Amino acid sequence: MIEYENLRASNQEFFEDYRESFLKTMESGWYILGKNVKTFEKKFADYVGRKHGVGVASGLDALVLALRAFDFEPDAEVIVPSNTYIATIIAVVRAGLTPVLAEPDLATYNVDPKEIEANVTPKTRAIMVVHLYGKCCDMGPIMATAKKHNLRVIEDCAQSHGATYKGRQSGSFGDYGAFSFYPTKNLGALGDAGAMLCDDDDLATTARRLRNYGSDVKYHNEIVGDNSRLDEVQAGFLLAKFARLEELTQRKRALAKLYHDGLKDDFVKPVVDDDYRDVYHIYNVRHPKRDELREFLLKNEIKTEIHYPVAPHKQKAMRDIIKGDYPISEEIHATTLSLPISYGHTAADVERVIETMNKF
Repeated sequence: MIEYENLRASNQEFFEDYRESFLKTMESGWYILGKNVKTFEKKFADYVGRKHGVGVASGLDALVLALRAFDFEPDAEVIVPSNTYIATIIAVVRAGLTPVLAEPDLATYNVDPKEIEANVTPKTRAIMVVHLYGKCCDMGPIMATAKKHNLRVIEDCAQSHGATYKGRQSGSFGDYGAFSFYPTKNLGALGDAGAMLCDDDDLATTARRLRNYGSDVKYHNEIVGDNSRLDEVQAGFLLAKFARLEELTQRKRALAKLYHDGLKDDFVKPVVDDDYRDVYHIYNVRHPKRDELREFLLKNEIKTEIHYPVAPHKQKAMRDIIKGDYPISEEIHATTLSLPISYGHTAADVERVIETMNKF
């Protein structure tokens, strides 16, 4: 059986480094906001090209705290993609703001810049873009719209570690770049973890306060904050894997090229463009008989995933929050299928998937 994702296999090469890091952390006696967190924050911010890194407990918290940092008025609107993972929208709601959904480009699955412009109202205060599946959004026109309307930009980079747009890293465009290091991500921890990146000194100070009870100095609280700190153990694991992030990325890009070249054109494959360096957190195809295709692959001992089976506006949790119809989002959710492409997979695995799919 070819699993969709086997986290043990994907992490096995790092086990000795993880053990060494864990023992050092355990023996240090410093378990919260210690050396590992500070080192990872600096290294990851430098990698992305930002001045400040602030480690937090999860990718969702990175989004929520980024929105809270601006202290928007309660009825402010935030534009988000209609086909994103629901966490992006939950972040807006948890921050006490109103999500406004903009449809994606059917070719790239990322939010359509024209749809962002069309959804700006006098209440709009921010754009939250999502670099979905490991492809950057079309940030040129998006940043132009933000400048035109004086809007904040928050990048949801949960799936795009190392992805670039015209040579610039995801997470380097907006006021904040918000990252998740959930275990399945290209740069994944062994539990929940996240980070906020920015260039502005004041925004960095606010982020650090928000993650730590609103405090700079112990027992002195400047604002109402949360407890959302990147764990010292997880930061150590991330440092071990970060040293080989480029190797991880190139492995996934090589597997993606096998899919690109080998799959028949019956399947709608990801768009490839010289302006974009895609990192393939997810390699998705679309097919009108998606469910039959998935069942066919399972019968042939190949597991797949659907990212995501239910559009956000169709979720029960959103029934009183999101109104309207989003046909492009619904088409994507009804036809998309994610194929095995983890660091634990081999070229032989992918070639078998290709051979089987081409028989469908």
